[in-house]
Amino acid sequence: MDGTLLDLHFDNHFWQQFVPQKYAEKHGLSVEESQKQLFPRFKAQYGTLNWYCLDYWSQQLDLNIVALKRELQHLIRMRVDALHFLQSLANSNKQVWMVTNAHPHALALKLERTAIAPYFQRIISSHEFGKPKEFLQFWHELQQYLHFDPRRTLFIDDSEAVLETAQRFGIEHILSISHPDSLAPERTGLKFPAINQFAEILPIEDMLC
Repeated sequence: MDGTLLDLHFDNHFWQQFVPQKYAEKHGLSVEESQKQLFPRFKAQYGTLNWYCLDYWSQQLDLNIVALKRELQHLIRMRVDALHFLQSLANSNKQVWMVTNAHPHALALKLERTAIAPYFQRIISSHEFGKPKEFLQFWHELQQYLHFDPRRTLFIDDSEAVLETAQRFGIEHILSISHPDSLAPERTGLKFPAINQFAEILPIEDMLC
């Protein structure tokens, strides 16, 4: 979802600027000093469920992370042509599932702001499985739950680590996103084929035949 359907700028700004600002205000620090304290703590949790868990960070930082996300919710927006892509999928005969690492509270807020839930037959947070998409076991449990054929599945994600795990599991059709954050430079040198806009994708029927 984040960086794929939604502009990653919201999350990047939230964790890199907004949370350090609020932490600095709480502890009488400069924003720069707050970032120096927080960024190593964030980095230590990358790729784990804790990194995505709003409850974990609320407890660790003594901040109401859910309330802070609502305070900044005006920055939540769709990526260019993502809605058109979802509308096109709705007119196909394909099952469309959202599988996200977003914490259920963050997921609910973003679905509320974007109103995209009706475009999916299933919306699944990795928190339901107790492990993130970066873990191979997540994919085994997801397959048991949804009974999908990895050889006929298209998976799009902005995280190279997540894509690597999906590929190890056996997902046949994998795409990355070259420009997940609209205010950051476009990424280059990615391991997987990448698109900037969904219009670049061949007809799904051709890709998954």
